[in-house]
Amino acid sequence: MNYFIQFLTYFRILIAPIIFLLITLYDFYGWALFLFVIASFSDYWDGFLARKYSLESIMGEVLDPIADKILVTFLILALSLELSSIFIGMVGGIMLVREFWVGALRDLNARQENSHATQVTLFAKIKTSIQFIAFSSYLTGLALNNSLILFISNFFLFLALIITLQTGINYTHATFRVK
Repeated sequence: MNYFIQFLTYFRILIAPIIFLLITLYDFYGWALFLFVIASFSDYWDGFLARKYSLESIMGEVLDPIADKILVTFLILALSLELSSIFIGMVGGIMLVREFWVGALRDLNARQENSHATQVTLFAKIKTSIQFIAFSSYLTGLALNNSLILFISNFFLFLALIITLQTGINYTHATFRVK
């Protein structure tokens, strides 16, 4: 079971550039959506199974958020390019800066034995879910060639941005809180 859980995490890392290519080079939006949905569910299942079978590990705690960030990065880049969207590029860029910042906070907290300050929260899991919904919405709009779905996707992405920034602020506050 441990190998399967690890596979689910590695799957997100490996599938991200494939999804990027399906979107940008081949216009296979349906396939990109299909693989992205599978990757999104793998994010849930690897954590669920690790907790259920008490197979949580430090490696899993480190790799799981990195796998999500890799997947998100490739989607932001692919959608920005494919839709020639400054909005997706700018919002996505801000979201990625937050991810780098939180990564730096996690490193700092690990060095200062304060890792609890940047443990993954329920709100951060909601952030990831909203990001995945936004990207799925964009891919659905592309697959169906539907401008209304693409337009609505912008609102999901903006909501994801707000939650992303709030979780970043929460982690920053927890890290630098005077004890």
